[in-house]
Amino acid sequence: MNKTAIMEKLQGRKLFIVLAILLIAGILAALMMYRWFNGEEKVGFEIAKNAEIPKDISLNVIPEYRSMERALACVIDDQVYVIVTRGEKPTSGFQVSVDEILLDEKDGKSNLIVYADFKDPEKKNIISQILTYPVCVVKTELKSLPDTVELRIQYEGN
Repeated sequence: MNKTAIMEKLQGRKLFIVLAILLIAGILAALMMYRWFNGEEKVGFEIAKNAEIPKDISLNVIPEYRSMERALACVIDDQVYVIVTRGEKPTSGFQVSVDEILLDEKDGKSNLIVYADFKDPEKKNIISQILTYPVCVVKTELKSLPDTVELRIQYEGN
């Protein structure tokens, strides 16, 4: 292979890489524009550790909803909390975490979209045969409750 053929081959690869990068950038820009034009806005939050969970949530809300798979929001002391429950599980090792929260406003109504990661125990690990109720509580930056709460689940593979 001569020098010219090698240079042409390298330039073809460079062009392919540049086009791939532009395509990915275009897709990301389109997703951002979609969210912006559809009124979705990120909601800041922090995961509440067990000691930080208000007693009203741990004593009243979680017991009522722990056997269900859902997301809900409540206000305690002027602070909006989001609770994601995973339902009853037959063993230890099941987990739930909140990945992202978006607020979508359309026609004067607000919908909170909660993206949660569900993780199952690894098959190779020894796990306790005990009923568990995975739950995640987060403290949000919201000032008021949304009209609706929607749970979107992503399952993490093992």
